[in-house]
Amino acid sequence: MATVEQGLQAQVRNIEATYGRSIDDWIELIGVSGRARHGEIVAWLKDEHGLTHGAANRVALVALAANDPKPTESDPEAGLYAGRKHALLPIHAGLMDALRSLGPDLEVAPKKGYLSLRRRKQFAMIKPAASHVDLGLILPDRAATDRLESAATFNALFTHRVRVRAVDEIDAELRGWIAAAYALAG
Repeated sequence: MATVEQGLQAQVRNIEATYGRSIDDWIELIGVSGRARHGEIVAWLKDEHGLTHGAANRVALVALAANDPKPTESDPEAGLYAGRKHALLPIHAGLMDALRSLGPDLEVAPKKGYLSLRRRKQFAMIKPAASHVDLGLILPDRAATDRLESAATFNALFTHRVRVRAVDEIDAELRGWIAAAYALAG
């Protein structure tokens, strides 16, 4: 039985054979066109290049994925800390050091825009913002404070958020909150 990935690869090969361009050529053509939204790329491919809707949809998805730096398992920070957010990497590294010190069963799952941190279940997330790194935590019995904010307007999966603006803010208090969330997830 073919996997989903094999099916998508077969679809791309069929598009290349039918329309006479490699997927790399389509990606480059879309990049040069200046179009960046899925719907406008699909419409343009259909109107200007005669692709069927299904073919235009697949080419648009592949092109957008190729031009969107995403975190990978080997380097999850690559996409998260591109551009101006690169200056936040030391904070991220400090948070990851604090998390990894908790035990060997920490699972880091890269997502689009953030890292999910799991044990038996998710207990935290790290997400770079413009000038700080957001740390989401699940601490159901903790009261919110000025520093340990409610996550109600941040992300409904978490109970609290801490905005970490500098490496020295990764102190004993913050490490304690991380350890408590980790313990609850085990």
